[in-house]
Amino acid sequence: MNTLKRVALALTIIGGINWGGLIGFFQFDLVAAMFGGQDSLLSRVIYSLVGISSLYCLTLLFESDEETDTASVESRSLNYGTEFSEDTDISTTTEDKE
Repeated sequence: MNTLKRVALALTIIGGINWGGLIGFFQFDLVAAMFGGQDSLLSRVIYSLVGISSLYCLTLLFESDEETDTASVESRSLNYGTEFSEDTDISTTTEDKE
């Protein structure tokens, strides 16, 4: 997972904890408390970043598994040959010449 996806996912999780856990259950907005209320510029920037991150994380739902499968297969070097495969080719070409 690249860095942008990790940051977006972390911000989305932070937003979910803030809204679901703290605001939903305890009516306490941690972002507003830390950055000067819901109307402050810094709080609005953080809310906007969390919202944009959640929209970006929607792409994770539609990401195909083929991309990850292809990367994992390419990283492995599979060798299905045997150590005698070249000897067999040489012996048949030698017999053909005689």
